[in-house]
Amino acid sequence: MSASLDITDGTGRVPASVMEFLTRHVMAAFERLGGAGAVRVRVVDDEEMARAHEEFAGVPGTTDVLTFDLSDPEEHRPQRPSIADVQSGNVRNIYGFDSDILICLDEAERQAGQRGYPFERELLLYIVHGMLHCLGFDDHDDRDFAEMHAMEDALLGAIGVGAVFHRPREAG
Repeated sequence: MSASLDITDGTGRVPASVMEFLTRHVMAAFERLGGAGAVRVRVVDDEEMARAHEEFAGVPGTTDVLTFDLSDPEEHRPQRPSIADVQSGNVRNIYGFDSDILICLDEAERQAGQRGYPFERELLLYIVHGMLHCLGFDDHDDRDFAEMHAMEDALLGAIGVGAVFHRPREAG
């Protein structure tokens, strides 16, 4: 089973170089996670994200990412990979993704601007976040939040991007 990725820009504002960056790094994340199957990502603006957030989560206003895991809940789910497995590239289980992920460009630009790094790193973080949700990671309580974001940063480090969520502060 191979990995398939489709990223579309519903805003018309994402440069081709950023789309290439996302594609290259999401495919590397697929490999590190032992992933196969399909992930479809749509980059949207605040307006479209707010509509989807209200419709699917019942929450008004925009958000950063919405994940729709369309895989068969009856299928065997492999054990979640550990940080050590992701860092070493030693993930033994294959997970068959079938996921739609909405990511918000406007929110990514705001967050990246506040934190001082390029918005494409924030968009990549959102996609990785969505993929981890499909693997059973969650962020609804403090312990799960810490575990999920540590895995995000470990995975982003393993694929050569470096930590984004808990990015080290620069000396100065």
